[in-house]
Amino acid sequence: MRGNIEAMQTEAEHSLSLLDSIETVAEIFDLLGVAILVVGTGVATLLFFSSLIKTAQPVPAIKRFKVHIGRAMLLGLEVLIAADIVKTVALEPTIDNMAALGLLVIVRTFLSWTLALEIEGHWPWQANKKKAVASANQHEQ
Repeated sequence: MRGNIEAMQTEAEHSLSLLDSIETVAEIFDLLGVAILVVGTGVATLLFFSSLIKTAQPVPAIKRFKVHIGRAMLLGLEVLIAADIVKTVALEPTIDNMAALGLLVIVRTFLSWTLALEIEGHWPWQANKKKAVASANQHEQ
């Protein structure tokens, strides 16, 4: 009997340490996502002012600035989505949390798509069409 209790305690301690580890990983992902957003925005800003000083042409500098910021935001959002998935699925897999995660992923996915549209000038699923048309035109020549 005593051996069963000790085994159950050991299993419970192991389970708690695993949950603590998963929670730590999720928090690291959160911090990493925020750091990517902050550092990416800072680097984009420095590159913008550097380009503006060197060329004195604001329009190309602004376009590059938007691209750099957009890429940092896309990467940061992806990491934050990963953190939310880890937290929801591994730590609190309730129906309410899953629904909230689903809504959050939809919103962040839409944000990612609109950022991709802003950066690349087309929706993500249109990239293959443009490549196929360009490839077909190249083969005809």
